[in-house]
Amino acid sequence: MDGLAPQTDQYRKLSEAYLALRGEGDKPAAIPDTKPLNPGATDQRVPAIAAQLAASGYLEDAARDGDRYTPAMVRAVQRMQADYGIDPDGVISGDALEILNLSDADRARAVAVAMERLRWLEREPPATRIDVNLAAARLTYWREGKVADTRKVVVGKPGDETPQLGSPIYRLVANPTWTVPRSIQNGEIAKQGAGYLRRNNMAWKDGWIVQQPGPQNALGLVKFDMKNDRAIYLHDTPAKPLFDEVQRQRSHGCVRVEDALGFADMLARDEGVLGEWHAARATGKETFVALPREIPVRLYYQTVLFDDAGEPVIRADPYGWNDAVAKSLGFPERQGYRLRASGADIGP
Repeated sequence: MDGLAPQTDQYRKLSEAYLALRGEGDKPAAIPDTKPLNPGATDQRVPAIAAQLAASGYLEDAARDGDRYTPAMVRAVQRMQADYGIDPDGVISGDALEILNLSDADRARAVAVAMERLRWLEREPPATRIDVNLAAARLTYWREGKVADTRKVVVGKPGDETPQLGSPIYRLVANPTWTVPRSIQNGEIAKQGAGYLRRNNMAWKDGWIVQQPGPQNALGLVKFDMKNDRAIYLHDTPAKPLFDEVQRQRSHGCVRVEDALGFADMLARDEGVLGEWHAARATGKETFVALPREIPVRLYYQTVLFDDAGEPVIRADPYGWNDAVAKSLGFPERQGYRLRASGADIGP
């Protein structure tokens, strides 16, 4: 029976953390809601708040300053409040504190769900693969069993969630065109006039709106074609500022890759088609470069990450997908704040 569980260091760390948290019982939240914390104030709760802001990705460790609620912390709280649809006034009170605060029972629940999700994955994943964690909006490129690269991605916003699936990249597309899906065509674009289509290098073709190649194309300058029936793929984007967001669930469902051209060069070099890839890019036209072998891609959802010391860190559940898993595992329902669906542009 013991051998059925994943035999990885991460799984063991999660198991140890879960047992320790359950052993503590349901202690109250670590940061008490005693009074509102205003910018510039000094309060003994500040170090705990700063630690959770850093764990959630909103604050650099170097920005901490004892018990003082610093301007850097205020800006971090305002970004968090905006992400969750709260008035970004920088005051830490009930709503903001609820997002930051987790009891031991909350943490145990998140860790248990993380362990369950690890049990869904194959025990021996492909040595060369691309993993995309949708909850953290991070990509990890594994090459022959070792991490070769990590970078930020932008994934689907709540309501247009990127699905969990396994699907290989089989070719690179230089200077891609974008055939606008019906949902976007009939939604965001339907109310636009002919001038909008001209400005965005779009035209009607066989009943579809098609955007021509170029740096402003919604797919950017490279598309990583994948085999699946959901029309999900990785691609470049002209909307670079989205990579500076903490919560990067902003797209219509596909995965936008930070410095996608650099990543395409890396894959092409590793697969021995770099010259062919550069020649394809130079044409300025949509050109396909087949990979000698398909590269597996796993799109999965994991809200517990590991810090540099290998310790589990609990992050946001932007899609609310942990709730159903936790319920199936026997945990009581918990309704917390959800990431607000905003900031998406017209791209896939």
